[in-house]
Amino acid sequence: MDVMGDKATLFESGRFVQTFGEGPARDEVGDMADAADEVRLALAARSGDEEAASVLGAMLLRRGDLDGAETHLRAATAAGDRAAANNLGVLLHQRGYGEEAAGWWRIAAVAGSAAAAHALGRYHRERGDEPAAEYWLRQSAEQGHVLGAYALADLLEHRGDAAAGHWMRLAAERGHREAAYRIARSLDRGAEERGESGGDNAVEEAEQWYRQAAARGHRRAALHLGAILEQRGELKEAGRWYLTSAKDGEPRAACALGFLLRDAGDTESAAVWWLRAAQEGDGNAANALGALHAERGETQTAERWYRAALDAGDDNGAYNLGLLCAEQGRTAQAEQWYRRAAYAGHREAANALAILLLQVGDTSGAEPWFSKAAEAGSVDAAFNLGILYAGRGEERMALRWYERAASAGHTEAALQVGMARLRERDERAAERHLRCAAGGGSAEAAYRLAALLDARRPPRPAHELGESTQEKAECEEWYERAARQGHRRAQVRVGMLASARGDVVEAARWYRAAAEAGSRNGAFNLGLLLAREGSEPEAVVWWTRAANDGHGRAALRLALVCARRGDLDEGQRWATRAAELGPAEVTERAGRLRDALREELSA
Repeated sequence: MDVMGDKATLFESGRFVQTFGEGPARDEVGDMADAADEVRLALAARSGDEEAASVLGAMLLRRGDLDGAETHLRAATAAGDRAAANNLGVLLHQRGYGEEAAGWWRIAAVAGSAAAAHALGRYHRERGDEPAAEYWLRQSAEQGHVLGAYALADLLEHRGDAAAGHWMRLAAERGHREAAYRIARSLDRGAEERGESGGDNAVEEAEQWYRQAAARGHRRAALHLGAILEQRGELKEAGRWYLTSAKDGEPRAACALGFLLRDAGDTESAAVWWLRAAQEGDGNAANALGALHAERGETQTAERWYRAALDAGDDNGAYNLGLLCAEQGRTAQAEQWYRRAAYAGHREAANALAILLLQVGDTSGAEPWFSKAAEAGSVDAAFNLGILYAGRGEERMALRWYERAASAGHTEAALQVGMARLRERDERAAERHLRCAAGGGSAEAAYRLAALLDARRPPRPAHELGESTQEKAECEEWYERAARQGHRRAQVRVGMLASARGDVVEAARWYRAAAEAGSRNGAFNLGLLLAREGSEPEAVVWWTRAANDGHGRAALRLALVCARRGDLDEGQRWATRAAELGPAEVTERAGRLRDALREELSA
C-alpha cells in the first residue's frame, strides 16, 4: 500500500511524509532540507532533542535511507512525537511490516495526526475492514486532510453513499487533482446521458474541473479538456492540452494530437505522434498509421499497422484489413477479416461483408448481415436492406428500412421515401423527405422537389406592359441546383424557363449542357432555339442526334426540313421514323407527311 500517495515528500517542516497538496499541520517548523541544517539536526538529535530527531528521521525517510531514518524516528517516537510515530509507520510499511506500521499509525492518529488517520484508514480498507476504514478516514477528512477527504469519498462512492459527493468536492476544492478529475467525469457523463452539450451548466462546470486537474498535471484531465476544446473549435488550445497530456505519457492524447495535426495539413508530425501512441498500445493510432501508409500505396506497412491495431484489441483493425484486401482483389481474405470484425460487433464490417456476399450472388447470406448491421445502427446497412427488399418487390419492407435510414440522415434513402410518398400522392410527406434529400446534395431529389413545387405554382403574372416577371420562384432555384449538379432533365427545364424569360443565351447554355450529356430533349430544344435564331444547319445536327436517340418530334422536324429542301426520299424516311417513335400527335402528323411525300414521289 502506498500510504504516501503518488510521491513521497515531506511537510515543509520535514516532519510528516505525505503527498503533494496536503494542507499544513499545526506542528510544522521551517524547511530543514539544507545539508548544513541536516548536520545541525544530527548533532541536536544525538544530544537528545526529540523534535530534531523527528525532523531528521523524516528527511532520511524521504531520501530512502530507511536504516538511518528508523533510528531517529524510534527515538522521537519514544519521546511521544506524533509526527515521528506516523513516519515510523510509513517506514515499517515500506519494509513490509504492515501490522506494526498500523500500530504506530494508530498511536499517531489518536494523538491527532490527520496523515496517520488517513494511512490507517487506507490500511484497513485494503484488508476489507470498511467500518474501521471509514472511521479513520473520516477522522482524517474532518481535520482537513485532503488525501483523507478523497479516500473517504472514494469509499463512500463505492458503497453508493450520497455523502461521497461532498467529500469529493471538498478534496477537489483543496487541490486534489484526481478528485477534480472524477467530479468532471461525473458531470460529463451526466450531461451525455441527458443529451446536453456546449452551453449546458454541467458541461461548463466539468470543463472547469478538468482545467483544475490538468493544471496540476493530471494527464487524463488534459486529454478530456483538449477534446472539449476541439469540439468547440478552439483547436490551438486543444492542441496545447493534447501535447501536455501526450508528453506525460497518455497515448490517447498523442493519437488525438496526431489527428489534429493531420487536419491542419502536417501529416509528418501527425505520424510521429501516432507512432508514439501506437507503440504504447493505442489501436486507434495504429489504424491511423495503417490508413496513412495505405494512402501512400505502402500496403505491406499498412497491413502491419492494421494487425497491430487488432492485437491492441481494436476491431477496426480487422475491418481495415478487410478493406485493404478488397481493394487488392483478395476477396477471400477480405471476407475473412470482415467476418472477424463483424462477429466482434463491428457494424460497418457486417455491412461490408453483406455487400461482398451480395456481389458474389449470395443474397440469402447477405441479408442477415445487413440486418445485424442495421439493427446495430449502420445507416448504410438500413439503406441496403431497403434496396434488397425493393429488388424482391417487397415495397412495404423496403420503405420501412428506407425510412429508418432517412431518419438518420441518409440522403438517398430520403429520396426513395420521397418518391414512395409521391406515388401514394402524399405530397406533404413527399416534400419533407425530398427537401432533406435535396439539402443533402441529391440532384434527383432537387429536381423532383422542383417539379412538385412547379406543379403547384399558379400561372405567372404579367406586368402591365405585358412583360413576364423576372423574379424566380422557389422551384426554379431547385431546378438550377439540380442542373448545376449535372442533372440533364433539370438542365432542360432551366433552359425552358430561361427561354420563357427571353434569355436566349442562358437557355442555349443549359440546352447544350444537357444535349452534350446525352439528353435527347436537350438536343431537340437546342435545335428549336438555333432554328429560331437562324442557325438551321446546326439545328439539324442536334435534331439528328435527338432523332437517332428516339425523339419523335426531332425526327418530324428533320422530315419537314428535308421536304422543304426537296429531299423527298430522306424526308419520307424521317417521317416514317417519326411515325414509329410518336407520341400520338407526332405519329398522326408524320403519317400525313409521309403519305404526301410518297404521292409526290410517285407523281
